[in-house]
Amino acid sequence: MRDLGVGFGYLVKGQRWVTGHGRWFGFGLLPGLVAVVLYAAALVGLGYGADDLTAWATPFADDWSSPWQGLFRGFLTALVVGFGLFTAVITFTAVTLLIGQPFYESLSEQVDRTEGGDVPESGLPLWRELWISARDSLRVLTRVVLYGVLLFALGFVPVVGQTVVPVIGFCVSGFFLAEELTAVALQRRGIQLKERLALLRGRRLLTLGFGVPLTLAFVVPFVAVFLMPGAVAGATLMVRDLVAPPGDDEAPGAPAPFSLNKG
Repeated sequence: MRDLGVGFGYLVKGQRWVTGHGRWFGFGLLPGLVAVVLYAAALVGLGYGADDLTAWATPFADDWSSPWQGLFRGFLTALVVGFGLFTAVITFTAVTLLIGQPFYESLSEQVDRTEGGDVPESGLPLWRELWISARDSLRVLTRVVLYGVLLFALGFVPVVGQTVVPVIGFCVSGFFLAEELTAVALQRRGIQLKERLALLRGRRLLTLGFGVPLTLAFVVPFVAVFLMPGAVAGATLMVRDLVAPPGDDEAPGAPAPFSLNKG
């Protein structure tokens, strides 16, 4: 359970880092501002069209008497909107990181530089980095959609669907949100998606401690835009400790290093 607090601590440290480096905070805001406009338009459209979508998908309920038709379709509409928000939270980071790849790469490198030690660079051209980022994000999104469909179905289960399922949903969102954010620093270190997932699963509570509070904050409109620069900085700080070479001095409470040796 201690890892939950450590993970949250990285999130706080990241926000402090960008607060102390104001130029980089402003620099990191730009991709989020573009993304939030796109997502706001999509969510407004979903909000206006959810009732029509639910009615179209349930023609068998057209002849139901009141109040059963309204209750049934209202419940389904809430699930559709909830699923849209769930998807938006997950994909927002991926899309923002894709839009802001050059911005966040530079921010992450600057965090490494100010913290001392090596500053890893991928050495890849920008188009190649964008391709890898888009490909990995699509793979992660596929996993998220599968989880989302399962949780959507479980939402129909009385009591459990309204209590346990939302908690699981936030945990799933938090884990993959943390994966997307740490990918910026881990990709520069040559760590592929499969290894990244194994690394984060190995410190699941640490990952959830970082990702779940951020997921909850991202539900509030526009908050994600202002937290994204600090989230990238915090993820970089977490990665520095996760992949610290064996023998390096570690700060108290820092997680165990991750070995890059494949033999």
